Amino acid sequence: MDGSDHAFRLLVEKYRNDVFRTVFAVLRDQKEAEDAAQEVFMKIYNSLSQYESQGFKTWMTRIAVNHAIDIKRKQARRKEEVMEALEQQALGTPKDGVEKELIVNERQRLVRKRLDELPENYRDVIYGFYIAEKSYQQLAQEQNVQVKTIETKLYRARVWMKKNWKEDDFS
Repeated sequence: MDGSDHAFRLLVEKYRNDVFRTVFAVLRDQKEAEDAAQEVFMKIYNSLSQYESQGFKTWMTRIAVNHAIDIKRKQARRKEEVMEALEQQALGTPKDGVEKELIVNERQRLVRKRLDELPENYRDVIYGFYIAEKSYQQLAQEQNVQVKTIETKLYRARVWMKKNWKEDDFS
């Protein structure tokens, strides 16, 4: 281990929380942010030769923000690709397309109607988790409760749905 490795390790120690907070602010997911922060430090290490004494923390923060935004864009693109593939799969052949689209739209309308029947305290977690695809942590943060509370609400909401809904209600 030479002096530059030791110096870089000290740099990581000093700025690790700042870099993590920066990427977390964009990604809003702890695991993603931890991985991204490590990747940011690799980028910083590989880019040190291009650093031009313009304020190290500002330079580092710009690298962190840009990297986090890149990750967010890739996630959005992946989600779009999956949605397009699912839509293509659902629509099938062009002849079947209109009929299937009508069926899909009617089913979505029915599901929305049924969601409105849920008790209000369950509706938020069901909508947030299954429709908006938020994590337990995001829901807990938004509702200002513990993650365990979200887990309990989701469990009770599922029990309520099993008890009150039949599969025939959605066809």
